[in-house]
Amino acid sequence: MSCMSVHVLRPLAPIRQVPDLRAATLAEISCASSLDGAGTGFLMAALPEGPVLWAQDRLTRREAGVPFLPGLGRWLLRADLSRPADVLTAMEDALACPAISAVVGEIWGDPAALDFTATRRLAMRAEAAGRPCWLLRRAGSANASAARMRWRVTAFPSDAGQDDPAAPGDPLWRVELFRSRLSPPGEWLVRHECGEDGTAHRLCFSALAADRAVAEPAAADGGDSSG
Repeated sequence: MSCMSVHVLRPLAPIRQVPDLRAATLAEISCASSLDGAGTGFLMAALPEGPVLWAQDRLTRREAGVPFLPGLGRWLLRADLSRPADVLTAMEDALACPAISAVVGEIWGDPAALDFTATRRLAMRAEAAGRPCWLLRRAGSANASAARMRWRVTAFPSDAGQDDPAAPGDPLWRVELFRSRLSPPGEWLVRHECGEDGTAHRLCFSALAADRAVAEPAAADGGDSSG
């Protein structure tokens, strides 16, 4: 994938400000189910280009599996670690490496090592290094965290495929930014679209209507920003 742009569709309902997914800070993703892959898909689509460190603890690998590297189409460095504390240390070390474009850590549950102090350290190191850091929470609670953006991500039924109506189309996620220090919270329907050449891709944010149904976009905004 050579580039990504965030394309905002103008819906019938008022649209909220779309957060910067490339912000150089700590962001956190939670899913409705510990085995839900929606958070992983949304995160993969939001990552910048370049090498990414993806660290997991032992329980995450056992319960949810590991990223399938041949199918990702990008340079991803896996760190298979035992304890949540080891994952946090690896994330901090990777943020200090200029060759890494982003850092991802997956931690299972609510371990004692993952406290407010630990997340504050990650946020400060990411901001000092100028690169995004993501924490993917599985089977955890929304406890105290210094993450600047906290997301809930659930899968949404995709449209029919363009080439085969019986096949699923582009991935869709229903995302909620329920806590943020960088932009107003909100809810969106997010679509991942691939370019015709298979190299370009983008995330399209569409607001939800007042009755929480998806608002139909009127027209493309045209204000793409390339990453």
